[in-house]
Amino acid sequence: MVGKEMLFNFHLYQLLKYRWLRVLLVAAIIMVSADVSKGQNSNEPVKLNTFSLGDVQLLDSPFKKAMELDGRYLLKLEADRLLAPYLKEAGLDPKGESYGGWEKQGEIGEGLDGHSLGHYLSALSMIYASTGRQVYGDRLNYVVDELERVQKANPTDYIGGVPNGEKILNEVQSGDIKAEPFALNGSWVPWYNLHKLFAGLRDAYRHAENQQALDVLIKLSDWTVEWANDLSDEQFQEMLQTEHGGMKEVMADLYAITNDRKYLNLSERFTHYAIEDPLAKKQDQLEGLHANTQIPKIIGAARHYEVSGNEKMRDISTFFWEIVVNNRTYANGGNSDHEHFGSKEGIISEELSQASSETCNTYNMLKLTRHLSQWKADSRYADYYERALYNHILASQDPQTGMFAYYINMEPGFYKTFSKPFDSFWCCVGSGMENHTKYGRYIYMHSNDDLYVNLFIPSELDWKAQGVTIQQETDFPESEKSSFTISTETPQKFNMKIRRPYWTKDGVEIHVNGNKVKTSEQSGYIGIEKTWKNGDELTISLPMELHTESLSGDDQVTFLYGPILLAGIVGEEVPIQGQYAGSEQYEFFDLPTVDVPTLNPKNEEVQEWVKSEEKPLQFELTGVGEASGIQLAPFYEVNHDYYTIYWNLNKNSVE
Repeated sequence: MVGKEMLFNFHLYQLLKYRWLRVLLVAAIIMVSADVSKGQNSNEPVKLNTFSLGDVQLLDSPFKKAMELDGRYLLKLEADRLLAPYLKEAGLDPKGESYGGWEKQGEIGEGLDGHSLGHYLSALSMIYASTGRQVYGDRLNYVVDELERVQKANPTDYIGGVPNGEKILNEVQSGDIKAEPFALNGSWVPWYNLHKLFAGLRDAYRHAENQQALDVLIKLSDWTVEWANDLSDEQFQEMLQTEHGGMKEVMADLYAITNDRKYLNLSERFTHYAIEDPLAKKQDQLEGLHANTQIPKIIGAARHYEVSGNEKMRDISTFFWEIVVNNRTYANGGNSDHEHFGSKEGIISEELSQASSETCNTYNMLKLTRHLSQWKADSRYADYYERALYNHILASQDPQTGMFAYYINMEPGFYKTFSKPFDSFWCCVGSGMENHTKYGRYIYMHSNDDLYVNLFIPSELDWKAQGVTIQQETDFPESEKSSFTISTETPQKFNMKIRRPYWTKDGVEIHVNGNKVKTSEQSGYIGIEKTWKNGDELTISLPMELHTESLSGDDQVTFLYGPILLAGIVGEEVPIQGQYAGSEQYEFFDLPTVDVPTLNPKNEEVQEWVKSEEKPLQFELTGVGEASGIQLAPFYEVNHDYYTIYWNLNKNSVE
């Protein structure tokens, strides 16, 4: 029996035998396509693409120094000690003793053993891509070799450092599910732990082109697919009550790499409907939830949208970003108090504690922001990214030792606490290893022939598709000016679009080769379109000024200069024993603080409360009562002193 589709194709073929009909048909198709394209271009947002880490080289700046310091720490770590839990679980003899802290918790029945290795793989992959230094590539290759050896030792292809991990997951597979927020069948968040390995193997392939890592990842993922097939949807959702990291994201990534739909299906199954369905309906139900349990789920939704086109996942991601950034974010770009989200009404003074603003949260919020930035050119995303990058991520590394902060404490009169090199290994140590390897990832983006400049960080972009190299030189934020020098063998026409930050005053000026030029602005980006020649130089001046942001009805304020958060130095000589913490939770809390005076200004003009010092970004409070004389400095530079970010403000003192 001949189907309707076959008949249609037959008649179309008969018609197209006539050349004049073919010409008319092609012309009609072109006209319709043009109309559709025109409609899409006018209505759809501009979508952006990222550059690879290897396309952007950092030049001298605090960011490059942070990356180099992080790289030295990565090489100090012994791969065999990080691998020890994996060899042990596979029945092989470890070549080194496990590190301390959270890497050795299995001895007391609360094992997160092995979680750091996945972060280590990701960090090695990204710093290798960023610098090209083979010493990182060699270390990466060794770790992947050992993981392949572990996988071959297990006939099921499972790999993990989770104590008794496969046995516990087999219990779950049988239907014996005991799910708590941070434990699954008595094991400390096994899927959260395993996700770090999945992500590390993915990054080794994505950034370092290690095919062996992809082979290991595929076998491990196939084990996961088979394991999940025995669970009903109801059982799977019950399991998802336990923190499970970014499994949804990494399965979507693997689908994008392999085009094998079973991984996309598994990504879909890692959708936690109890959390994501209300977000899809624009219902804010985040209050009281563990923050960093939720953010990776939303990153997964964002990635799932990108590979599947499921618009529900897009809506979940964008709404979540809005309610976290607008309602639950401190001045430094971080969020959460004691790791949990507060009210949708905004942060209150009780949330200024020694356990506020967890670094892992911001690590993940920046990942989510990069996704959203690609869907729609909108300077708000880069504004948030800049704030969090300077005032949380850069501020979370001790510039003397390279160690990492778990919390960026908001409690007035407190100080930063950093990890110990070999005895902490908190979650924020793992994400901290990665944070400082990828600063070049968001400075630039592109859309066809348009180049978008998001961040003002000294760097050199190799825009291969355009045949252009662009060097950005700047002392920002100590200087308001940035310059961009074009190198090209032949003239190239493209539009440079430079973010106009939310914090800049009037008076933004752009010069090309010394001449002031007219510009256009769209979605918060200033556009300069021309045919660029070798040696052309563009300079932009972005005036900055001091301003405050309020908390809890204006009775607590913080100071910023442009995007830079300023901390008041309220005491010196932090005790060394308190500066560096191990794994015990009590080392974070109830530590001594110093008194912070209230601001008692005599007038409402904020500019009169602060005077500039001779050194850039250094200020002193003045005319505010007992607080007068206190020094203000960029928060990322205040690392070994007692500080305050938020100040109590007595508005009744204003005359």
